[in-house]
Amino acid sequence: MAHGAAKRIALQNEQALRNLRLGMFIPTILSVFFRLLFRRSSLPPSKGSLAIYFVTYLPALFLSRYLERMGTTRRDPTTGALISPGEDLNQPGVTEWCFDILYVTWACQIGSGAFGDWFWWFYLIIPSYAGYKLWSNFIGPMLGRKRQEKLRKRSERGDPRVRSLRK
Repeated sequence: MAHGAAKRIALQNEQALRNLRLGMFIPTILSVFFRLLFRRSSLPPSKGSLAIYFVTYLPALFLSRYLERMGTTRRDPTTGALISPGEDLNQPGVTEWCFDILYVTWACQIGSGAFGDWFWWFYLIIPSYAGYKLWSNFIGPMLGRKRQEKLRKRSERGDPRVRSLRK
């Protein structure tokens, strides 16, 4: 059964990596196409527009290479037998976030070509979501614990501001 799961993961990873490779150049082609079709007056792109594109392309390139290294299957060169399926690229957590960052980057590339450079403001979704996750998973619970500790100490002292659930 474990060998069947390894084959399934290997097939899923190979498909995901094919899509990832396509996703690294198709948004660029679509951006140029939409710029030619809808925004011919913005050709050639400004230096600022190109700078934003390359600054956001670098993390996408880094993340795609990371996911490729992580998810690449290893096979025996002579028999083609599966040696290692690679890490599961469908797992939640960091892998999922890497794909999310790639998707937002690709959407911004295409959107900037079709609608204008203002579309890059949607790229702020990434740090906003990171801040939300940081607050909800680390900072918020730490502050909540401190508040609960203060309320417990007040309750032990018999402070009238704290209602006790015991009767």
